Amino acid sequence: MKLRYLILLKTLAIGVIPSSHPNTNDQTTLTEFIEKETSIAWQGILNNIGADGALVQGAHPGIVVASPSKSNPDYFYTWTRDAGLTIPAIVARLTQPANDDHALDRILQQYATSQATQQAISNPSGSLTDGTGLGEPKFHVNLTEFTSPWGRPQRDGPPLRASALIAYGNHLLTTGQTTTLAVASNLWPIVRNDLAYVTQYWNESTFDLWEEVRGSSFFTTAVQHKALVEGEAFAHALGEDCRGCAHIAPQILCHLQEYWDGGARAVRTNLPTSGRSGLDANSILAAVHTFDPEAPCSLEDRGTFQPCSSRALANHKAFVDSFRALYGVNRGRGVGTAAAVGRYAEDVYQGGHPWYLTTLAAGEQLYDALYQWDRQGVIAVTAVSLPFFRDLVPGIIPGSYFNSSDEYVTIRDAVRQYADGFLLVVQEYTPEGGGLAEQFDRDIGRPVSAVDLTWSFAAFLTATARRRGEVPPSWGALGAGPAPAPCRATSIPGHYATPVVGSWRVHDELR
Repeated sequence: MKLRYLILLKTLAIGVIPSSHPNTNDQTTLTEFIEKETSIAWQGILNNIGADGALVQGAHPGIVVASPSKSNPDYFYTWTRDAGLTIPAIVARLTQPANDDHALDRILQQYATSQATQQAISNPSGSLTDGTGLGEPKFHVNLTEFTSPWGRPQRDGPPLRASALIAYGNHLLTTGQTTTLAVASNLWPIVRNDLAYVTQYWNESTFDLWEEVRGSSFFTTAVQHKALVEGEAFAHALGEDCRGCAHIAPQILCHLQEYWDGGARAVRTNLPTSGRSGLDANSILAAVHTFDPEAPCSLEDRGTFQPCSSRALANHKAFVDSFRALYGVNRGRGVGTAAAVGRYAEDVYQGGHPWYLTTLAAGEQLYDALYQWDRQGVIAVTAVSLPFFRDLVPGIIPGSYFNSSDEYVTIRDAVRQYADGFLLVVQEYTPEGGGLAEQFDRDIGRPVSAVDLTWSFAAFLTATARRRGEVPPSWGALGAGPAPAPCRATSIPGHYATPVVGSWRVHDELR
């Protein structure tokens, strides 16, 4: 049921948000940090992409390497997921005004070609014949199969790769830099395989994005739904057929609602929970990677988990609060103040420290929400999201606050300051050289675990882009719901075919 609220005429009594970290208000310092770190992060990504990346000698052209780290931990592999989350940052840079960087097109085309090869590699998860091999999470950087024991399958890789290639394909179609036929020939066969995998295997168990828990994963379900929705539209633009996309997407959306725990006002990110609280960065990452700038904040029980929705905001509070007393670096960072966050409170991997990419994502969700509120012209405070807002604006009550009111400005400014706080945490614990590792020590803040993590660099670029108001195109979330009820665990067998390799003329295709 859609909630309706009267416009509140009462002026809110706004107090100063307490903080033991005075530098959280130093916007000049943050702006300077972002400007400096942006070039470092961008070069960090390029350094980790084969074959020309400075830190990944021996990597196949177009392969996105997770990290140059080869021991404690060894991340010198390519993960389908990490690559699928990095490529959109490259596409976004390519779409910036006055950007005519053919080197980026070359990287993206080499990535597409590498994925055509990778899809056809038989591996411990299976082969392309029945699609099972697409669920293999990682490969050696020279594009050979990884055969050691691992958490497999991981079913978020195919939809994330599909979305990444769709983003590039849509850019090419929108700008007219190449023909529809070229996009259909070079990108669609790869995308079609991944979408077929989703329609066939979405309702089967998977390891989560942290490669630890097997079951149903909120992040995986969310990105599967997004891929099918935008895959249907992409197929239509190419004159192709996305078999099963329109039929299966609503069922996945229905399943997405089952993760919500109304009593806890939070997402149970893995089903079963495996003995954990369920509070996990999985949910924050789902919100930012399925963000649609044109999606409404309502449709709480039948829509996508948009950053501005009451559920996403309530979950944000529950997730961040779970780390406040856990890390020494969060000492003095009370409610209403940004904090360092990790994957989940029970984490012990590599010491269970805060992560750069999850702390950045916590800020990014709020920048996304700010964009959506400004576009819609209203901030709706509901009973579900009230605790989130009360941390930032004491005395606030449920209601609809329109952008013509002083209250809207007060709320917006408070959320913006809170979002900036997460970037300031990252700034505080980023070393002088600007390299972003996987984690930073929970007590003293020094970088730990894998160095120069590609995903960390990409997370920095997307979070700061959202801060500037730069957003991706709509993926169709508004037209994708509401979800049906009841849910039906249906699937459609996929048809798979080996994509043609080497059809890109990478040096002159777009000249």
